[in-house]
Amino acid sequence: MPTALTADSEFAQYCCELLAAIGPCQAYRMFGGLGLRTADGLNVAIVTDLGEGDTLWLKADAVARADFEAAGCQRFTYTMQGKPRSMGYYSAPAEAMESPALMAPWAERALASALRSRASARPAAQRKPRTGKGRGASA
Repeated sequence: MPTALTADSEFAQYCCELLAAIGPCQAYRMFGGLGLRTADGLNVAIVTDLGEGDTLWLKADAVARADFEAAGCQRFTYTMQGKPRSMGYYSAPAEAMESPALMAPWAERALASALRSRASARPAAQRKPRTGKGRGASA
């Protein structure tokens, strides 16, 4: 049985060390794993175990996705209600897990993806308020 990840786990702290090229990061509880965010609150990565051990998953938008796929990285995919679901995160390349220097270009891609995501998000005041109904529900 895998051990529960905590924000102060050795693996989470190691992942933050690997991401040093983009500045200090902080681990925090997120769903069944951890989120990693920069000092200014940008979510750049997640750490979780999808059945193959604790893994660092880096944020990758449409611009960065091809680089991750070309490096053989796996897309963050999980099963929910019997259907595969995915998020905009990819596993870090195995060789990049060796040192902050090797991780630097990947960390920078994750940061750039997070910055683009923030820039494209509508301000909260412009978002429609949630009604509590699920997707596709009619009023």
